[in-house]
Amino acid sequence: MDAGRATVGVEEEFLLADPGTGAPVAKNVEVARTAKESGIDLQLELTRCQLEANTAVHTDIAALHRELRELRRSIAACAERNDARLLAVGIPPTAPTEVPVTDTPRYQRIADNFGMLGHEQGLSGCHIHVGIPDRETAVQVGNYLRPWLPLLLALTANSALYRGVETGYASWRSILWRRWPSAGPPPYFSSSRDYDAMVEMMLSSGTILDRKMIYWDVRPSISFPTVEVRVSDIPATVEETALLAALVRATVVMARKSLAAGRIAPAVPAGVLRAAYWKAARSGLAGDGVDPFDCHVEPIRTLLGRLIDHAAPALEEAGDRQFVDEAFAAVLARGNGAHRQLAAFRARRDVGDVIREVAGATLEGCG
Repeated sequence: MDAGRATVGVEEEFLLADPGTGAPVAKNVEVARTAKESGIDLQLELTRCQLEANTAVHTDIAALHRELRELRRSIAACAERNDARLLAVGIPPTAPTEVPVTDTPRYQRIADNFGMLGHEQGLSGCHIHVGIPDRETAVQVGNYLRPWLPLLLALTANSALYRGVETGYASWRSILWRRWPSAGPPPYFSSSRDYDAMVEMMLSSGTILDRKMIYWDVRPSISFPTVEVRVSDIPATVEETALLAALVRATVVMARKSLAAGRIAPAVPAGVLRAAYWKAARSGLAGDGVDPFDCHVEPIRTLLGRLIDHAAPALEEAGDRQFVDEAFAAVLARGNGAHRQLAAFRARRDVGDVIREVAGATLEGCG
């Protein structure tokens, strides 16, 4: 397939915070209403302190990057009009023990059935959708992407502080998120029928309440003809989101090329993948990772370079290689969101410094 024609879209989840304290504020309904008046449709998330913004469908990463900048700038203005601050951060750096659940029937039902998992949230991620011809292809592509998911998590890690303290993890969001019974890396599926059988079991057992609660880090989309990659924290900057989108699309294209050539995805054992996930969440860009293909421990940066090399044919075909190389070099030099949060906090042990750093990164490059 032609990588330059493969479609890609992005969903970014944001935290709404008090401009003074940085604590989450329950204003997603109000900010969404203000955005609607400006022609922007925002989605309400599980907790009242969160919103989701969706881009249009793109084939050009530069155009996607422009829309991401415009969306963040516009939504931040809508938040400000409601005395709130927009933050691109994986978890609230400072938060109460419980966040109000958004008052919709579905979200209230989730909260009733899953207890504190539904209340102790405020977890914000980024979902990349890549166009796919059918569900069978989406399931097989998911098998190919499983080993690369920890690297995408390490690249975008953006949740190092929680309730005013260091968590010891670059992505504490991913640790909290995997408490849900349907979250984390999916099993390896032999076919879409195998996938559907697992989903039906989860529905019948009450493990999930509906198909939208399949929270696996890669899945056939419930709503669109896409494969959806959901592993990442919301990246700190729009450039990092665009980098993530370009890498995910190229990796999906490479998976489809392998499928077309009759090559089957390697069935990485769940235990190996779990170890790779934990190392990615713990270290982010700063330490070592586990290569799921051979179980060797190597620097995360080396493994990410290997991912880019793997995706290189599709990146070059789409005209994205230069952007990816430059954006990757920039995030290595500057640090991702987790690195920036820790640097800000360790200077004076002041969470207010972290909030200001996160707020600046959220609109960095947005004009």
